[in-house]
Amino acid sequence: MPTALHLYTIPPHRAFADALANGLIKRFGADPMALARGIVLLPNNRAKRAIQDAFVRASGGGLLLPRLVAVGDPELDEAVFDAAGDPEPVAPAVGPLQRQLILARLIQQAEPRHDAAEAVRLAGDLAATLDQLLIEEVPPRRLKELDLGPELSAHWERSLKLFEIVLERWPRELARLGRIDLADRRRLLIDKVAKRWRTSPPEGFVCAAGITASAPAIARLQRVVAGLPRGMVVLPDLAIGISDAEWDMLGPHAPDPATGRRRRNLETHPQFHLKLLLERMGVHRSEFDPWRAASEHDAAPSRSKAIASAMQPPELTHGWTTLPEKERKLDGVRALEVATPAEEAQAIALALRQTLETPARTAALVTPDRALARRVAAHCARWGIVVDDSAGQPLSILPPGTLLLALADAAAQRFAPLPLLTLLKHPLVMPEARTEWLDGARLLDRALRGPRPAPDLAGIDRHLTEQEGRDGPLRQAALRWWPTARALLAPLEAAFGAGAQPIPVLLAALREAAQALGGDGLWSRAEGRAAATLLDDLEREGVDGPHRADPDTLAPMLRTLMDQIAVRPPQGGHPRLAILGQLEARLQTADLMILSGLNEGVWPGLPAPDPWLAPRIRAELGLPGLERRIGLAAHDLAGALGAPEVLLTRARRDATAPTIASRFWLRLEALSGGLDRAPDLAAWVHAIDDPGAHEPAERPEPLPPVEDRPKAISVTEVDRLKADPYAFYARRMLKLGPLDPVDADPSAAWRGTAVHDVLQKWFELDSCDPAKLRARAEAMLADERTHPMMRALWQPRLMEAIDWIARQIAENPARKVLAVELDGDIEFAGVKLRGKFDRIDRMPDGSLAIIDYKTGQPPSTRAVRAGFSLQLGLLGLIAERGGFQDIEGVARAFEYWSLARSPRTGGFGYVDSPVDPKKKEPIPAEEFVDLAAHHFAEAVASWLTGDAPFTAKLHPEYAPYAEYDQLMRLDEWYGRE
Repeated sequence: MPTALHLYTIPPHRAFADALANGLIKRFGADPMALARGIVLLPNNRAKRAIQDAFVRASGGGLLLPRLVAVGDPELDEAVFDAAGDPEPVAPAVGPLQRQLILARLIQQAEPRHDAAEAVRLAGDLAATLDQLLIEEVPPRRLKELDLGPELSAHWERSLKLFEIVLERWPRELARLGRIDLADRRRLLIDKVAKRWRTSPPEGFVCAAGITASAPAIARLQRVVAGLPRGMVVLPDLAIGISDAEWDMLGPHAPDPATGRRRRNLETHPQFHLKLLLERMGVHRSEFDPWRAASEHDAAPSRSKAIASAMQPPELTHGWTTLPEKERKLDGVRALEVATPAEEAQAIALALRQTLETPARTAALVTPDRALARRVAAHCARWGIVVDDSAGQPLSILPPGTLLLALADAAAQRFAPLPLLTLLKHPLVMPEARTEWLDGARLLDRALRGPRPAPDLAGIDRHLTEQEGRDGPLRQAALRWWPTARALLAPLEAAFGAGAQPIPVLLAALREAAQALGGDGLWSRAEGRAAATLLDDLEREGVDGPHRADPDTLAPMLRTLMDQIAVRPPQGGHPRLAILGQLEARLQTADLMILSGLNEGVWPGLPAPDPWLAPRIRAELGLPGLERRIGLAAHDLAGALGAPEVLLTRARRDATAPTIASRFWLRLEALSGGLDRAPDLAAWVHAIDDPGAHEPAERPEPLPPVEDRPKAISVTEVDRLKADPYAFYARRMLKLGPLDPVDADPSAAWRGTAVHDVLQKWFELDSCDPAKLRARAEAMLADERTHPMMRALWQPRLMEAIDWIARQIAENPARKVLAVELDGDIEFAGVKLRGKFDRIDRMPDGSLAIIDYKTGQPPSTRAVRAGFSLQLGLLGLIAERGGFQDIEGVARAFEYWSLARSPRTGGFGYVDSPVDPKKKEPIPAEEFVDLAAHHFAEAVASWLTGDAPFTAKLHPEYAPYAEYDQLMRLDEWYGRE
């Protein structure tokens, strides 16, 4: 007679872990040792913790637990029976990292175009695909037996060919190591356990609980456990109440007798993988009985029926309108839809905080969005509540990982300012002398502002030793600190500067630099130990990977490997709150389950493409389709919906664009006719940061005492004083000067400085010889300190404009250049007026010509008439009054030499003048200096020697700069008057 099978299922409205623990105690708890002799097989180590906690809650006191065994444990043989003396021991498994590195080497050898980082990334995907072949027990030789005809694109043909090459060589690598694949080892161990139990059942009970994987080996083991005298298989959420027609829709389907084609499997359904498991076990769902145990964490039984209805195939959803209300209503399930992820995180944190107001009440957030989980944890910290994210965080975003990546990135970019400063300011750098170190790093930050200096540490040295300009004292201070940091980075620069090298060599240099910067504290805590382990494994096993790697590829390679390492926090968070990923949430429950991130592409996530096997190939091989993950996500959601109270949340947009509600959200909405909302929570989200009343700022008009106002002003500041007095006040009296960005693109001001420097050296060293100007400009562009963007984009127009200047000088020999770049000052209108001209020429009639070089368009005559753009006139005033050494005469020519495109000729370079007689309504040359002096005296009398307020944006049409707009809170008052 056939052996009776012991098959059970726990519906979604019951808390799986608590129901399982209660049922096992009810069956075997009368004898304390009966539980201890039992074995409970679970899907993974995270499920073991959930079952342990459930037994503790159910016991109410002391209890001898059964042996909890995760079938995914690579040491399954030692976990479930004594393997000593086994005549056929299973070979050890190759380490995941070692396998990935070997596969990366094989990929590079087959396709040399891939660098080390790309090969490691592809090797990770290849390892996952190889595991699927092993888990599904698909012989790799079947790849050669496929006949896909002309339907396969050239891309997939190339990927398949490479895949076959690697699979042919991979077994030889395993034989060399004397190891086997981990997935293969698990399959062999599971089969050995099943074979042993079939002939020699364990003394105690065996319960396979919550194992939903449909792998053939898992199915065989569960079939054996179900047939044991004291065995039982307990599955979560098996839909034993749905119709046979719905069940048959799921697949897998037999091929059509006429065409040989198969109907598409409904892999997105949450029951598909369970049906596949049952078929491989050789059992029918009618053989399953409900698990006769309940718990205080269960929801109403009607919840299970509603969940099953919500997850029906699309072909059956037309019947929702005929369902009784009790089978459609989701009592206890609320929904919250907010505008942004920030509001969603705030709402979740408030819901968690509210839970703590009721003693013993628990809550858990379940979301696949780890960024959302981190935001929620940060919000909870506002109230001193620590909530651990048990799904962990990738090592690549934790401090030890980011420090290693910053080191590799800085060295690969030859210590460009941005990655260098990112490294030097890292929170783990120099913990013993943190304050002094940060002071020095900030000095270096100030000194490196602006366009990028020359590459490498020597480029920083050269940049800091140039003491010209306003940053001279700042660079001196940075230069005194810089050797300390430089000495720590020099060995890393030497290693990375040697070109392509073995990976262990680069890693050793990286590790030594990290140790020098971070000390022993870098390797402490869970994340530090994970980083140390990764580097140690890479250094030991890197010899099996790609033979050589370019330094540029080390950072992306490390990031790929770190993304695969999830660091989970040690226990210590709040005992009644939890943040879980989908995998961690399986078999767990709480009084309130918050299911968040219910947007398409998040829950469910978009199926990750397989770069090795096309969907058609996967289907022919019998591998799970890429959409299977959507079905698993649906099953996770269905299980979590069984909690007593559920809160569903989504944001209508993310950081970049509007979002689309998850298909699960839409199904629940359509089934129930509209989910109950959580208006109180939505109101709290807006109220918690609501100041109550908004009091916009008034237009600022600071009024400092006259005696405290500046008594010296440069000609370039006069426009700012008149057009935006507040900006002048902020710069001169508050001493708030804008900082250039780090590693900035060359701005118009920077290009102008470079051109001025060329023209100054041309006058001082070449005596304005037209034949030598072009060589000066070419030397400036060829200098390694010149920004590549300027060299590539600006060079053609600059050289044309430079040639134009040389022609202008050569064509006017009677006009003599007197001086360039000379400072001067005079006392005028009660203040000191100072200025620096670009060039002053002696005209043939003995008068002076004031020249200002422009890389853009000169100011308009209209602005000059309005009393702005007075720089040329004020420089003429200083010159006429003897403010410039050895310069005498009357100024009668005032010219802008622009290097921009001429509106008349179309070429680069032209002269424009506000006193040009050809202009419409020109300013007479003999009146120009007096006009500038008049406007200047009026401005001084108002704001420097007078008591006029420094009003913000007094003439906005002449105040295009915006450095102080935020300080004056421009957006709060501009346009209201």
